[in-house]
Amino acid sequence: MHGVFDIVGPVMIGPSSSHTAGAVRLGLMARQVLGEVPVKAEILLHGSFAQTYRGHGTDKALVAGILGFAPDDERIREALQIATRQGVKYRFAPVSLEQAHPNTAILALTGASGRVTRVRGASVGGGNILITNIDGYEVELTGAYPSFITIHRDRPGVITQVTQILSRYEVNIAFMRVSRRNRGETAMMIMELDDVPAEEVVEACREVCDVENAFSIPPVG
Repeated sequence: MHGVFDIVGPVMIGPSSSHTAGAVRLGLMARQVLGEVPVKAEILLHGSFAQTYRGHGTDKALVAGILGFAPDDERIREALQIATRQGVKYRFAPVSLEQAHPNTAILALTGASGRVTRVRGASVGGGNILITNIDGYEVELTGAYPSFITIHRDRPGVITQVTQILSRYEVNIAFMRVSRRNRGETAMMIMELDDVPAEEVVEACREVCDVENAFSIPPVG
C-alpha cells in the first residue's frame, strides 16, 4: 500500500529526488550528527553520485544540507556560492566502495570548535536516505524519526539504565541498535523515537555512569 506522497515524491528543488532531495537530507543528517556549524567538509562520492554529481546538482544539494537548508529551499541552486561566502570549505572526491548503494556519500565534517564527525549514507530513492555508519560505528538511520544517540562504555547495565530513563519520561522507542568496535570498549547506541526527547531527558542520560556522551537528532525535512 502506497500513499500519494510515495508516488508523487517529496516537495523539493529538482531535478532528481535521489540526487538532490536525498542528497540534501544526507547533508542535513551529517550536520545534525556534528551538532554545530560546520566550517569544513570533505565529501567522498561513490557510484552514480561520483559520475553525475555535477550534472544532477548533487554537489549543490549535499552542501545545501550541510548548510542547514531543507530539500525545498530555493537557495540550494546557489549553495556552493553561499558556502564560499560563509567561509565553509568543501571538497569533493570519488571513492570506490564494496557492496555499497550507487548513491552513497561519505561526509567528513569539521565544526567551528574543532569537533569532527564522519557519516556514511545513501540516497535510496524518492528522497529517502539510509545512514549506515557514524564515526566507524555501523548504524541504520533513516532520518524519518527523531533519533537519540549515546556513546558509552560497553559494560552490562548501561543500556538498561538509559532505556529506563526514557521509560520514566514516557519516551517511546521505535527502533534501537547497538554497535561496538570491540567487546568492553566504546559502543554507540542509536534509537529512533516517536518524539524528540526533552533536554532534561538527554541530560539525565549523560549522567549515567559509563555514558561518555548523549545527544538527540531531530528528523530531517
